[in-house]
Amino acid sequence: MKLTREGIAARAEWESKGYKLPAFDVAALSAETAAHPVWVHFGAGNIFRAFQANLAQKLIESGDMTSGITVVEGFDYEIVEKQYRPHDNLSVLVTLKADGSIEKTVIGSIGESCILDSENDAEFSRLKEIFSQDSLQIVTFTITEKGYSLVNGKGEELPAVTADFAAGPAKPASYIGKVVSLLYARYQAGEKPIAMVSTDNCSHNGEKLYAAVSAFAKKWVENGLADAGFAAYIDDPAKVSFPWSMIDKITPRPDASVEAILKADGLEGLEPVVTSKNTWVAPFVNAEESEYLVIEDAFPNGRPALEKAGVIITSRDTVNKVERMKVCTCLNPLHTALAVYGCLLGFTKISDEMKDAELKKMVDIIGYREGLPVVTDPGVIAPKQFIDTVLGVRIPNPFMPDTPQRIACDTSQKLSIRFGETIKAYLASNDLNVADLKLIPLVFAGWLRYLMGVDDEGKEFEPSPDPLLASVQPYVAEFKVGEVPSKEEISEKVMPLLKNPAIFGVDLEEAGLADQVISYFAEELAGPGAVRATLVKYVI
Repeated sequence: MKLTREGIAARAEWESKGYKLPAFDVAALSAETAAHPVWVHFGAGNIFRAFQANLAQKLIESGDMTSGITVVEGFDYEIVEKQYRPHDNLSVLVTLKADGSIEKTVIGSIGESCILDSENDAEFSRLKEIFSQDSLQIVTFTITEKGYSLVNGKGEELPAVTADFAAGPAKPASYIGKVVSLLYARYQAGEKPIAMVSTDNCSHNGEKLYAAVSAFAKKWVENGLADAGFAAYIDDPAKVSFPWSMIDKITPRPDASVEAILKADGLEGLEPVVTSKNTWVAPFVNAEESEYLVIEDAFPNGRPALEKAGVIITSRDTVNKVERMKVCTCLNPLHTALAVYGCLLGFTKISDEMKDAELKKMVDIIGYREGLPVVTDPGVIAPKQFIDTVLGVRIPNPFMPDTPQRIACDTSQKLSIRFGETIKAYLASNDLNVADLKLIPLVFAGWLRYLMGVDDEGKEFEPSPDPLLASVQPYVAEFKVGEVPSKEEISEKVMPLLKNPAIFGVDLEEAGLADQVISYFAEELAGPGAVRATLVKYVI
């Protein structure tokens, strides 16, 4: 069994092994996509293949789309060269259900794969041709939040961006510069309308994409490198829109256990490729069953019938409420709490943590008791039902190979939005008392303990990557497991960190929570097993 158009022609063999094959002519779809592109997607990674490409497949099979997706990779060209094209743009989606069953679907909705390389005339010319077509309605993105940034971590303009601002749209080097160059081709073709939809997992993602694109357009016009009307075209939502969205689906790295299942079926050529840019990519993706995509209804050139595939099309205000519900209360804070304590307690799978009585109770309390009272119901997804699914189905799914170590990455960047917003809501409320927050401060104490790089058995571990790791670890560097300083001594060391609203969203001392954090942290220093003992004592 080979994952190619020729290979899947032997339908009986595939179907006998439980694979769902595309219910359409993949070659005909590819030809139609090339001739009449409707949907372009930037970012050829796992989330795209598991979510957006599967959405398109559902719409094609229901007759609601006749053209597939054109996928564009702009960071690691080898993903297209070594995985997409050798497999005729096909991939296998393995859906891992909480009951232990799996679904195996061959995704054939990707009609064309392209490389965002301005130095490759053939590739870049093809993309300009696609962007000039009347038929193109929607451009989506999964390029990660940092993909939209024009500056580095210190706020300094990236060298490639500076060079592109000065050189113009002919051959930009930066990712966003290349995207804006393609929009300029669409502008030159007659100011044709288009929706530019970030589906990256970050707050106000459409705003971030607009800011980056607009900065380029204005600079090029200002420098006389683009027509004077180009900036106005980008700024006109009737021509170019930047809808906000909220996306939620867990798609871990292709797992060896899934690869073994597919190999046992007789599927050939499954070996993952590690590219020269250290991207791990395989011809299959594994993902959870649950998924949510909510998009602001702003499509100046029309759109596919996304709602027929389960996408919620709504207002910007509602998207914002859904995003806040997820990120500030109903999912992300629970993940972060489990990540911090999972690392301290030696867990390597998030799902296993949900079998731990104290950890399960901890996230129940943070979600239902501390967070839910300040959630604004967005109306399209019920917050309690969302938490029910997160805690009852999604995180406990033993077949999802997600780890606390992965989720613990960049924790310093997450605490302010994942917990700070709840604290602010309590402080602003006439009915709620911030002193009633008991387990959110426990998570902060756990993070301080985590920064020591010593687990609850006293063994050293390496904290996950975090841009502020080097600047926050010194606050706890002098503490040792088994040696408990006075709370005054602890306060002297860590209070400057706890007062940092850039990390916690608020000044924890002013909010009245710093002493609670310090008290918990002191207890977690008592010796091996103190982290567990503290959880047992307070998670009640």
